[in-house]
Amino acid sequence: MAEVSANFSKLPEDVRERLAELDLELSEGDITPKGYEKKKSKLLAPYLPQRQPPVALGLYNFSFLDIRQEAVQQALSAMQGKPKPSVPMPSKRTSVMARSPDAEAQHDSLSSSDESSSVINEGDTANNTPEHERLSQTSLPVSNSEERGNPEFILDPNPHKVPNGDPKGGKLVHETKVDQPTEQMGEIRELADVMQNFQPYVNIPPDLTNNTPVGPRISSDRVKYGHSHAGSVRNTLLFFFSSTVTGKWKVSTKIQQLLNTLKRPKRRPLPEFYIDDETDLEIAANPKDPNAPKPEGHTMTPAAGDQLVVPSGLPRNLEAALQRYGSASYKAPAATVLDAGNKLSTSLTYGKLLSRSQKISFALLNRGKGELVLKPGDRVALVYPNTDPLSFICSFYGCLQAGIVPVPIEVPITRRDAGAQQIGFLLGSCGVSVALTSEACLKGLPKSSSGDVCSFRGWPPLNWFPTDHLPKPPKDWLPPPRLTDDTPAYIEYVTDKDGSVMGVTVTRTAMLQHCRALTAACNYTEGEVMVGVLDFKREVGLWHAIMCSVFNGMHVIFIPYALMKINPASWMQMITKFKASVALVKSRDLHWGLLATKDHRDVNLSSLRMLLVADGANPWSLSSCDQFLTAFQSKGLKVESICPCASSCEALTVSIRRPNRTGVNATGRGVLSMSGLSYGVVRVDQENSLTSLTLQDCGQVLPAAVVVVVKMDGQPYLCKTDEVGEICVNSGNTGSQYWGLQGLTNHVFKVQPLCPEMNKPISDAAFVRSGLLGFLGPGGLVFICGSRDGLMQVTGRKHNTDDIIATVLAVEPMKFIYRGRIGVFSIKVLRDERICVIAEQRPDCSEEESFQWMSRVLQAVDSIHQVGIYCLALVPPNHLPKTPLGGIHLSETKRRFLEGTLHPANLLMCPHTCVTNLPKPREVHPDIGPASVMVGNIVQGNRLASAQGRDLTLTEDDSDKAKKCQFISEILRWRAQTSPDHNLFTLLNSKSTVSGVLTCSQLHKRAERIGTFLMERGKVNTGDHVALIYPPGIDLICALYGCLYVGTVPVTIRPPHPQNLQTTLPTVRMIVDVSKSVLILSTQNVMKLLRSKEASNVVDIKSWPPTLDTEDLPKKKLTAIYRAPTAEMLAYLDFSVSTTGMLAGIKMSHSAVTSLCKAMKLQCELYQSRDVALCLDPYCGLGFALWCFSSIYSGHHSILVPPSEVEVNPSLWLMAVSQFKVRDTFCSYGVMELCTKGLGNAIPQLKQKGVNLNCVRTCVVVAEERPRIALANSFSRLFSGLGLSPRAVSTSFGCRVNIAICLQGASSPDPTLVYVDVRALRNDRVTLVEKGAPHSICLMESGKLNPGVKVIIANPETKGHCGDSHLGEIWIQSPFNASGYFTIFGEESNYSDHFNAHLVTGNTSEVYARTGYLGFLRRTESIQADGGLHDAVFVVGALDETIVLRGMRYHPIDVENTILRCHKKIAECAVFTWTNLLVVVVELDGNETEALDLVPVVTNAVLEEHHLIVGVVVVVDPGVIPINSRGEKQRMHLRDGFLADQLDPIYVAYNM
Repeated sequence: MAEVSANFSKLPEDVRERLAELDLELSEGDITPKGYEKKKSKLLAPYLPQRQPPVALGLYNFSFLDIRQEAVQQALSAMQGKPKPSVPMPSKRTSVMARSPDAEAQHDSLSSSDESSSVINEGDTANNTPEHERLSQTSLPVSNSEERGNPEFILDPNPHKVPNGDPKGGKLVHETKVDQPTEQMGEIRELADVMQNFQPYVNIPPDLTNNTPVGPRISSDRVKYGHSHAGSVRNTLLFFFSSTVTGKWKVSTKIQQLLNTLKRPKRRPLPEFYIDDETDLEIAANPKDPNAPKPEGHTMTPAAGDQLVVPSGLPRNLEAALQRYGSASYKAPAATVLDAGNKLSTSLTYGKLLSRSQKISFALLNRGKGELVLKPGDRVALVYPNTDPLSFICSFYGCLQAGIVPVPIEVPITRRDAGAQQIGFLLGSCGVSVALTSEACLKGLPKSSSGDVCSFRGWPPLNWFPTDHLPKPPKDWLPPPRLTDDTPAYIEYVTDKDGSVMGVTVTRTAMLQHCRALTAACNYTEGEVMVGVLDFKREVGLWHAIMCSVFNGMHVIFIPYALMKINPASWMQMITKFKASVALVKSRDLHWGLLATKDHRDVNLSSLRMLLVADGANPWSLSSCDQFLTAFQSKGLKVESICPCASSCEALTVSIRRPNRTGVNATGRGVLSMSGLSYGVVRVDQENSLTSLTLQDCGQVLPAAVVVVVKMDGQPYLCKTDEVGEICVNSGNTGSQYWGLQGLTNHVFKVQPLCPEMNKPISDAAFVRSGLLGFLGPGGLVFICGSRDGLMQVTGRKHNTDDIIATVLAVEPMKFIYRGRIGVFSIKVLRDERICVIAEQRPDCSEEESFQWMSRVLQAVDSIHQVGIYCLALVPPNHLPKTPLGGIHLSETKRRFLEGTLHPANLLMCPHTCVTNLPKPREVHPDIGPASVMVGNIVQGNRLASAQGRDLTLTEDDSDKAKKCQFISEILRWRAQTSPDHNLFTLLNSKSTVSGVLTCSQLHKRAERIGTFLMERGKVNTGDHVALIYPPGIDLICALYGCLYVGTVPVTIRPPHPQNLQTTLPTVRMIVDVSKSVLILSTQNVMKLLRSKEASNVVDIKSWPPTLDTEDLPKKKLTAIYRAPTAEMLAYLDFSVSTTGMLAGIKMSHSAVTSLCKAMKLQCELYQSRDVALCLDPYCGLGFALWCFSSIYSGHHSILVPPSEVEVNPSLWLMAVSQFKVRDTFCSYGVMELCTKGLGNAIPQLKQKGVNLNCVRTCVVVAEERPRIALANSFSRLFSGLGLSPRAVSTSFGCRVNIAICLQGASSPDPTLVYVDVRALRNDRVTLVEKGAPHSICLMESGKLNPGVKVIIANPETKGHCGDSHLGEIWIQSPFNASGYFTIFGEESNYSDHFNAHLVTGNTSEVYARTGYLGFLRRTESIQADGGLHDAVFVVGALDETIVLRGMRYHPIDVENTILRCHKKIAECAVFTWTNLLVVVVELDGNETEALDLVPVVTNAVLEEHHLIVGVVVVVDPGVIPINSRGEKQRMHLRDGFLADQLDPIYVAYNM
């Protein structure tokens, strides 16, 4: 710009103040240099002397870039007055934050600064030249974030991280101090009030069943073998008790911040909502806007090019041209290439070109013995680097002369280059077996250990053939006879938007016609000099620089891409030096040439008659053309020299602006509405509009060609004149087919446009789809506004990737990201396309700056395009996959994003603002009561859900005393008298040796001693509660019966772990206090631990109840065994934490104990001769009953295998089963998972040791959850090699109100599997579907109903009786139900009717116990022992754990199974809700740098399969998700730990 001179002292005061403000904005980066100069000139214009007007430039006298940047700035400014969305910053662990983005990979300084498709000049150009853009190798400095103002998106500081940024603590770009809205502050205050009333986290009940040393896995039942996690190791477990609990609830504040943002929807609500149906989802994703503009013009008429006049002096074909110029002008230069030093080191004359090509032709057709013989028509690959065009052109013409079809491809650098596999598929389909290359290139290819070129992934075996030093052909040798014109001349590869590579076949006729047409259109003449920067292997570079140049005897100077990065002005210097008349460039090269200002001085472009802009069809190439013309018009560049063209691999050249043509319709441009274009119509807009798009023409149709525009979707009907469609071409110079793909060929190369009025083809001629979207302007000018590959259709509107890139670039990317390293694509999630923006961020960009820039991008795109960005990700420098010329390999980037292997450094997901087609929320109909539902079931013939186990009465000989006793203690005494030496228990240790044996007599005597000890030393009274804190073993059983012998109530508690007292000891203390135990019985080791110095740091050890050691007691006989007055009196207390995190102690009476044992004996046929293996924890539930009571009642032999010993020796349990030939065994899911993971590779070794599991009849998993079918099947398949029958594995079901509702009996039918529609389950319906049906999940019945158990399904809200087709709560009647809760820690009132529930319909007098679990009954075809049809019980999930969102009920395990499938690095996951936000916690089994990969794949999977938007994604280390001893997740504990900020997450993402 001309220097502005004015006397500032004489300027008015307001003008001087405004100039000072402009200077401040420029210094802080709030305005681009061009915008600064423009505004400054406008301010000073009235005070400057008048100058002569500049030379008129027609329509080229403005910079479109400034308009775009100003549009973005105005859009952002317009939003400043509005309430700003509060974007919570993600939480990153310090170890993740400490790594700078550039530390992730070795990167060269040029690859991240290069081009690619973007063509907009950023204002701050001083440091954007290729030679100036270098990556910093230093780590990020620390900034003082307190000195920064509040950015426009309020960024909540992260409590975990060390912020990175400017070491000077300077201001962020575009910062704006914003006061938070009062409504938002009020909402946060309300949340704080809730938190004050919330029970402190320190009082939340811990899981009493958990006792694990610190390590990677919280529960002893889930230990990973052979795995070491590269992450921080915590010394304590953080989710139960902590002496220093965070009181500020930082996580909750962020969630409230996110909720406040989401309360301000940016999208208008849908006029209707739709039910959960596929068709309706599609309709919701593609709404019909009644106000959308519609095309109003008449049907277009085809545009025909000029008649092709072939001058008589032109050669008849390319081979003849080469022969002519190689003979007559053999010393004339044909091609010259610049080397890395910008020197013309290598040149090729036409004589050399002819001789070398003949050598190659002869060598291909006359190969030596043992080599693959080629014949005319065969295909060969041409593999030459971009720095060696001379060898390529020789090989290309050598193939043409030999009649062999060349397939030019890129040089593979590594075995796994981006897109290389797809290239291999093309080579295979073309039957390529020989690859021509140079010796230098061959040396650089990756080699195998034997020295041969390695086999690239997906490539066929290739014979590499160097073409450098070949012998001369014999003098009498002539090329083979001329082939027919319809045979293939060459095959050009093309890549579609999904990354698939296809080969476009160009016939000899089309190649010749194309050269003739381009010669006529471009006025090529012999001897002209052409400078080419383009890739000479394909598209415009191949057609002009390789074919037309030889066809017309021209001299081409090739500028390698690598040289352009070093010296961007080299192509202009060559034009000046050789007085070149033609240049082949891209808008990228114009942009780079502008930046190389130091080389402008000696440039002279007056000889240039045609500057061919190859990507002129890119709508944003206009700004580069305008700026280049403005800068170099003074250097001789003429307006009419700039010639944009439109082309594609399929249609070849579609149109080109003719050089030096003037007149009314020579050029044109239009300012169009982007909103109109998104609806596919052309509407003129104002130039200063924020949402306008200015297009330049791409010239006229080629001679002898006809162009039409057809509709983008459906049948190829002609478009109207003001309608955007796909350009189709009919001429003799287009591609003819995709090689080997006939179906796609018919769709693309054989299109017959239809006339909409007559509904028939406009002619018999076949048109070729170009893949370009546009319309025809006046005078037959072709306007292109996008491409089919770059088209994104979001909610019924069409957007182009280049448009989005241009807007993103206008948000001042220079300080944050690399200009040419932006990729935009769409992914289909929930039936609609979602826009994703991926960019490489600069290494010196801090976390806060990144998110500030991302927030501004969201605003700009929303304002200008009226579309939301679904995901915005920033990756470290040089991390995006590249094309051979340095651009972003978009399909590979998309693939990595979808697979979760992109490894972003910063990420922002916005599903809440983008997804507008969620199904209709479930409507509740309060007017329909339970009586109406029951009547409806009866009318429809639905069976009311009710099932019953067989009778509990025994049918055996009455001589068995066990059947008559009401107390388990009396049964033990009886067995000690009748079979004193019968072995009841055998305890095994981790070495597979017996560590303890207990007979009936021994147990009775030890129980008597303990009872006497309690009476004498403990001074206990009848009914006192005694805590038993023992390791799993025989001592626990003896102490239990000692308590029963004297009438005290035992309470079994897992002892604390010595290496993890911080969390396990408070658990023990709480259960002792809550159970009101007056005495503790234990072993010496445990007592020392309870009184240790380490324990005193956790609890008050002086306040323990009296503690007695039961080892080495004196032999004393109890005078009398206590007998309770009634069997309904309390026998023991069972404390446990359910899967919902509720701590509850249930009261079990003596009659319930004996009834339970009787039911298990009948169901599992447990007789005195049986051996039963137990691998369960003996502290609560069915595991406690099996461990301590079952053997006493039934008399069978129990082999006790503590799960803690299985951790040390995973094969212990199975070896014990084999050794004792056990028929019936019981385990937990934790043990099953431990064996599956720990013994996966040990089956051969176990076989060698003689392990045989064919003796197992039933292997029952004890659980309080839905059966885990996948784990059970994996276990069965893995150990089938050891003889385990798949029919043997089954599950049981129990809960707090009844610990053994279902068990798989020995003679019961096989477990039943059903497939149900998961969408119906969300609405409390049960719909059976076939296996493999969409939206189906597999459910397995939870064992068979135990004898004496009656089950009904009831509506948990209305308490009405449900039918078979309804999902409801499982209610039970049983003689071994618990008597009630001894205590429920917390909300006792909510569970008052758990043991005293009545139906409101049908028989309302019967009393049931509510299990708190949802399920259903299904009558099967199986026959029970009594001859009746079997009723299967299916447990779906805990009622308290269900997630109710949008009126529908979701079960966590279904969502979790989806998440586990979506990424291989997810080891475990859990979901819960908080303030109506779905929170997903995933354990990362990998490097911390992969944490951000999980966020989009998790969000996508849950949205696609469950139609739920994930609000928060928390990535943690393996082992953070708490589980109990049964292997069940403690989701509520996890939620409380997350909200208290105690999980130490790797990363927390808050989805917008």
